[in-house]
Amino acid sequence: MHALERPLTAELERLATAGLTRHRRLLASPCGPRAVVEGQEMLAFASNDYLGLAAHPDIARALADAALVWGAGSGASHLVSGHLCPHAELESRLAAFTGFDRCLTFSTGYLANLAVTPTLAARRDDEIFADRLNHASLIDAAQLSRARHQRYPHGDMATLERLLAASVARTKLIVSDAVFSMDGDLAPLAKLFALAERFDAWLVIDDAHGFGVLGPQGRGSLAHCGLPAHPRVLLMGTLGKAAGVGGAFVAGSELAIEYLLQKARSYIFTTAQPPSIAAALIRSLELIAAGDDRRAHLQSLIRQLQAGCANLPWRLLPSQTAIQPLIVGDNEKALALSRSLWEQGLWVAAIRPPTVPAGTARLRISLSAAHRHEDVAALTSALQSLA
Repeated sequence: MHALERPLTAELERLATAGLTRHRRLLASPCGPRAVVEGQEMLAFASNDYLGLAAHPDIARALADAALVWGAGSGASHLVSGHLCPHAELESRLAAFTGFDRCLTFSTGYLANLAVTPTLAARRDDEIFADRLNHASLIDAAQLSRARHQRYPHGDMATLERLLAASVARTKLIVSDAVFSMDGDLAPLAKLFALAERFDAWLVIDDAHGFGVLGPQGRGSLAHCGLPAHPRVLLMGTLGKAAGVGGAFVAGSELAIEYLLQKARSYIFTTAQPPSIAAALIRSLELIAAGDDRRAHLQSLIRQLQAGCANLPWRLLPSQTAIQPLIVGDNEKALALSRSLWEQGLWVAAIRPPTVPAGTARLRISLSAAHRHEDVAALTSALQSLA
């Protein structure tokens, strides 16, 4: 073994001892509730395909047709020569759908978040105020910024208010997930907006898990809470979860989006996503807007799951979203419960630190509008048999 590799080996051994090793599973079928995984047919509760659109034939057809017209790739960044007509149409439709003046599209939500915070809070005398349970991409974005990074306890508006009141920063950013990816709860968005107004701060909201699921026509968490598309608000949404395809967007005022276009490094220096992806997302947006039946079915599945888990020894966190976390606690016990379900043909991911705090390892039950009531009944029956 080369000397350079010894620290890597030691760290991998530490992860294995702590029950924190991660493994990929190989699928031989499209994303959906019924999956062929490593040669086994499984009932899957492990994706973020909340509306069941990932394998929708209309979206797949739109993608394939656009590839024949526009080719396989964009060839360059948006600002060089890679901004094609489908990209422009998608951005226009996303802005109209979310109610904002304008938006930019990105290849991933991670890139989108890396574009916003370091660009708006670029100076050492700026200050970022972030929920402690924010997604890793929001944490990394804050760390890339030169600004001071203040993390407040999850959902603690009193602490956030005190931090804002004490701040003398020239530019202040309040940054939060809308729906927290591992707890499934919704941030107090109305209170966050009120504090942003009171202390003249930007409000940056990551709606990765609310877009398409919450709000009228699936317009997202801001619409769900009745908040306006205000000039101080920047909204990030991912397009590989409920939208079923891939990529992300940032929506905001005309001025804020133009500033990001001119200054955000992860936008300027990244090749634009294939135009066929944009065409597929245009069709996906149409299905999301017309998807009230899908969202109603999803809510009925959520109610069924919560009723079926009411008397289990593990605590199901309250959530009105497709993310239904079952807290186990110990890493090995969470893994063992996941393995036991796997042996019964049920795929539910075990989530462990550092993704969640130590001592809160869990099963992240992810529901989809493509699930049936008998699918949820099979899961709750299996959980009851293992209790």
